[in-house]
Amino acid sequence: MNRSELAPLIDHTVLGPETSPADVREVLDDAQEYGMNACIPPYALEEASDYAPDVTLATVIGFPHGQNDHDVKRREGVLAWKAGADELDVVINVGRLKAGEDDAVRAELAELVAAVPIPVKVIIETALLTDAEKHRACEAAVAADASMVKTSTGFASVDPADRRADGEAVSNGATIPDVELMSEYRPVKASGGVGSYEEAMAMLEAGAERIGASSGVAILEGAPE
Repeated sequence: MNRSELAPLIDHTVLGPETSPADVREVLDDAQEYGMNACIPPYALEEASDYAPDVTLATVIGFPHGQNDHDVKRREGVLAWKAGADELDVVINVGRLKAGEDDAVRAELAELVAAVPIPVKVIIETALLTDAEKHRACEAAVAADASMVKTSTGFASVDPADRRADGEAVSNGATIPDVELMSEYRPVKASGGVGSYEEAMAMLEAGAERIGASSGVAILEGAPE
């Protein structure tokens, strides 16, 4: 895949706790230059819409822990859409999922999806879930009519010594097995730790249809022209 083909599949991202307006403008400049989308904090949407009207803007809802009240998430999503968001990336309530409250997880997502006329991607936070829980999270996203599922916020805290059932180290970002699992349900946004062209292509080959990365420029610089 060459640079121009790959660029529209990348959500060039800046979501750290110290993200400034200048940081957002830098990401938007990169997105405009290379043809990428941008994923930015909700507070920056109105300015970003004026600054880079041709860039597809994604933002995050319930970020990064997903523990907001369901009504707050819905209202946050509506406000983000009205402020200029083209897509929403919402974090599921991991605690409710782990407690077996799948109906509540689904209902919360469905409420948000129904409230906005734009695509909603569901961040399931794979680092914190077992494979069985990942299946259930994806099933909730499908039942809520979400457009995509997304691997990670990139902010989950995991012990590097932790191991998956197959012996692989747990990652707080995207992994090939998780992308393969999730792609059975919805198009996947692989996010967290994707920093090179080779890593991006591995995720796409595993079934991802979108890449979320703060390293969008580096990924594209490694791609053939």
